[in-house]
Amino acid sequence: MFSDAIGRTLGFAFAAGLNLYATVAILGLASRYEWVDLPAQYRVFDNNWIIGGAIAMYLVEFVADKIPWFDSVWDLVHTIIRPAGGALIAVASIGHARPGVQALAAIVGAALASSSHFAKAGARVTANASPEPFSNWALSFSEDALVLGIAFLALKHPIAAAIFVVAAVVAIAASGAWLARTIRRRLRRA
Repeated sequence: MFSDAIGRTLGFAFAAGLNLYATVAILGLASRYEWVDLPAQYRVFDNNWIIGGAIAMYLVEFVADKIPWFDSVWDLVHTIIRPAGGALIAVASIGHARPGVQALAAIVGAALASSSHFAKAGARVTANASPEPFSNWALSFSEDALVLGIAFLALKHPIAAAIFVVAAVVAIAASGAWLARTIRRRLRRA
């Protein structure tokens, strides 16, 4: 169904911006073990090397995300990797389509992954400014839980995943606009 495809594409692309490796591992495992009836194009993730590599990199990211300031360096490195991964996931999610549709899916996937990535990276920089490590750990565990939640929605309730992603993007945009206004006001005062 078209709405399921859109919901899954939006959900997994957005999740990739938070944790690309967990998202790819979940896609591969869901396809391999047929957690839900996924279209054939998701079999691209059902490969031992892809699943194993994604799980290995998820474990590295799991540790990296718990180390204050190193997590921000990790996010900086992934500023290109996560949006590219979101684009590839979106293109794979739509399956065989005309080149224009694939290009549009790649753009949307990269934009969604970028929005969640930049929100995550910004939150991490803010948490790193606090003197204790617990906020960093809480953010990391929350991000992992959010990725699992979005993946569950995308797999079982794709329309709910699409609604969640649209609401999250609106919240991210509103937060960005508020932050920009706040910075402009403070710069004018200075």
